[in-house]
Formats: sequence, C-alpha cells, structure tokens
Amino acid sequence: MNDSVVTPDWLAAHREDPQVRIVDVRDAWEYDGIGHVPGAVSIPFDSYRDESDVDRGTLPGAEAFADLLSEAGITPENTIVAYDDTHGVFAARFVLTALEYGHDDVRLLDGDYSAWNQEYETSSEVPDVESTEYDPDPLAPEESPLVDYDAVEAALERGALFVDTREAHEFEETRLPGAVRFDWREVVDDETRRLKPADELEELLAEYGITPDREIVLYCNTARRISHTYVVLRALGYENVSFYEGSLTEWVANDGEVESGEAE
Repeated sequence: MNDSVVTPDWLAAHREDPQVRIVDVRDAWEYDGIGHVPGAVSIPFDSYRDESDVDRGTLPGAEAFADLLSEAGITPENTIVAYDDTHGVFAARFVLTALEYGHDDVRLLDGDYSAWNQEYETSSEVPDVESTEYDPDPLAPEESPLVDYDAVEAALERGALFVDTREAHEFEETRLPGAVRFDWREVVDDETRRLKPADELEELLAEYGITPDREIVLYCNTARRISHTYVVLRALGYENVSFYEGSLTEWVANDGEVESGEAE
C-alpha cells in the first residue's frame, strides 16, 4: 500500500516528529475519559460534518474546516494522521475532507485507537498547541474525486461500476441501477482491527469486479461509509475512483432511477 495509510509502528516511530500532527476524531468524552494517542489533538467527527449543506453534501466548508485545523495548531505543510475507534470509518471521512480542501499529506491510521492500544501507550494529557492561520486550497472541480448528480447520471450511461458500501437490507431496499454491494468492513480483520494484507484486499475486491482498470463510483447513504472504501482504494493505487458525496440521499431526492430486491 502507499502512504495514504500508516501502521501503528510507523506512527510510534514518527509521532514526535514536529512535522507530524495526530488527530483524534472520536467524541470529546472518549478523548478525555478513555485516553488517546500521545500528542493527539481532538477534532470530533461532528465538528467537520455539517448537515446544513454548507458545501457539497455534508462537507463543512473550506473556511470552517481551516478554522478547526488552525485551532489544532496544524499547517498545510504538516503530515496529518487521523484515527478513531471504529475501524477508521470516521477518520477516513476526515482524510477525505482534508484532501478535498487541499491538504497534501493526510493519512489514515491502519486500525484504530484499540489497535494502537494493543501495542503502545496512551495518554490523558492534552498537548499544548500554538494556533496557526491555516489557509485552505480547495481542489478545483476537475481535480476533485467528488461527483454530483449529473456526473453520476453520465457515469451510469458510460457503464461505470457503482459500488454500494451499505448493509444488505439497505441495498435490497433501494440501490442505484446495476450497483454491486461491497460492505466497507470486509477490508478489516476483526481480530487485529487492521486492514487485511494488500494482496488479500486486491483478491477480495476483484471478486466483486472492483479492479483498477474499471471506472468506479462509490456511494452509500450520506457519504460516510464510502470514505473508508475510498481511502483503501487510494492506498492500493486505484486511480479512477469517484466519490458521490450526495450519495443515495441526494439521488432519491432528485427522483433518480433505482432498483430494489435481492442482489443477484
């Protein structure tokens, strides 16, 4: 895998590097009450997800996100490593958001807080940080992996592979035409809480037709679960992957064509 994902060993070796900033996206009470990776700052998931549609989907807006990073003492030159305690799905949303707003080097911790805690010490101390003036540089539409309703319609006509990362009952109730279901959690080893080895992941994805030569469009309900799948595909070197930020919520609201029933 490329450096979109880093191991606990890598983080342990680099966490005191002044260029590395660690972001804990769990609820504040977890950060304070359970402990955290030493040196991590708290940026809870709800703080960078905005249901009012300030930007596309539930993105918070570039300036609001920049304010969060400024308060956390982060600059555009820093390497950010994000983690949660839910196999990385919430942290992956942070990674996607940071990439969309132009942060060049943001990575997902392979595993989560529990995976870190199996091997390394934790802390209850809140680090002292000096605020910065973070200047966001949002991706231009042609550079962004995020696609809208019209682009999804065009991708359907082209025969792109639509990947639905939701639960089976959700998929059977309503899905985009021709979509395949790939539960985002299938890439995680339940025992270690870490991602499965790269060769195993590639074999698993190929069973669903999710291969690097295909045009792939990811969706779920509100673009949280696909964040994890997007980061994993990015780490594996997949290049032609689009991220439907509006996901099924927007698609249905616009009367887009859907299918239902058991998958073949």
